Formats: sequence, structure tokens, C-alpha cells
Amino acid sequence: MRAFGSAGFALVVGAVAASAQTTGAIEVPPVPANLAVPAGQAVFYRGYAIGTQNYVCLPTPTGVAWKFVAPQATLFEGVNGALGQQLTTHFLSANPEEDGLPRPTWQHSADTSRVWGRLVDSSNDSNYVEAGAIPWLLLKRAGVEAGPSGGSVLSHTTYIHRLNTSGGRAPATGCSTPSEIGALVLVPYTADYFFYGPPGFYGARSDR
Repeated sequence: MRAFGSAGFALVVGAVAASAQTTGAIEVPPVPANLAVPAGQAVFYRGYAIGTQNYVCLPTPTGVAWKFVAPQATLFEGVNGALGQQLTTHFLSANPEEDGLPRPTWQHSADTSRVWGRLVDSSNDSNYVEAGAIPWLLLKRAGVEAGPSGGSVLSHTTYIHRLNTSGGRAPATGCSTPSEIGALVLVPYTADYFFYGPPGFYGARSDR
């Protein structure tokens, strides 16, 4: 296991199994079959995320429950077993390619290019996902935008993986009565995000 520490949080990245996919200098761990990236895509960028999964307490047909609102995280470079410079921010924003539909967003910290993701599938398979952690995800590009000066690192993205998750699930308490409607909770989580694009594209990379 490799541990990365920053701002009071510990980011633990799962050990890569012997069967891990390797593309260039970036290794992608094995994933459940339903999260496989389609053939013809190459991973070009990786970030180690530290942040929160945010939930609000809302009414349901049977009472009240926590509802996921948005992520809020920062993705960092991994350098010799430690966290390096900030690479990307991750949050919810309006996708201009879908008339402003809110989508999870990643914005490059240097060139400010953006990519919006649409969920393809998720997995809670205990052979891969840590107990108590949010699911692993495969997302497909729903929109991209170059930075104001033409920056385009993330605008080459076609697919995104969220893997090696830890934490982030809604709590079991704090949202059980109508008096708690409107309560907001920010649950710490960590994850690895892998970005895929056309073969041959090698933009800024976190593992060199």
C-alpha cells in the first residue's frame, strides 16, 4: 500500500495487482467487467483525489433520507510515494453541451480545460471495492471545454474511471426525522481518477 498525506487526510492507494493494465507510465488496476473501458482508448492522466461527497437530508415517500448532492475534491500528482502538485479540481457544474444540465466536472488546474462526465456503470463488488467505500465508477464524456487560452489537456478525455475509493458514503445517522430535513453533511473520501483519450495523445500526466 502507498499512503499519501495532505491537509489532515490520508489517501491510501490500493496495491496494483499483477494483472494490472499498463499504458505508458500509468498503471490501471484490474476492474470489474462492467467497468471495462471500450477498446481503442488509452489512459493518459491520473489524479489522487482528496475531498468530500456531499449529501442533504430530504423527504422521501416513506420518510426522510440522505440524498447525494455533489462531489468536492482536489486531484494531486503522485511523486515518489507522496502527494505532489495540484492537478485538477472536481465539482458539480452546468454542462454547456447539455443545456446546462448539472454533471460531475473536472477542471485542469493549469490550463483550466474541463470535462463533464456521464455515468456508464458502477460497482460495489467486494473483490475490488473497500468495505464502506463509495462505488467504483466508469463515466463517459458528456461535454468538454477548452481553457480561455486554448488549454486542452482534459478536453481530450473520452472516459473516466473512479477507482481505489475509500470513505464517502452517506452516514447512517443524522437524517431520520422531519426536523432534520435540510441538514447537510460533507463526508471525507479519497479515490484515484484515471482519464482516457484517443491513442497517441499524451498530455500532462501525473505518473512520469
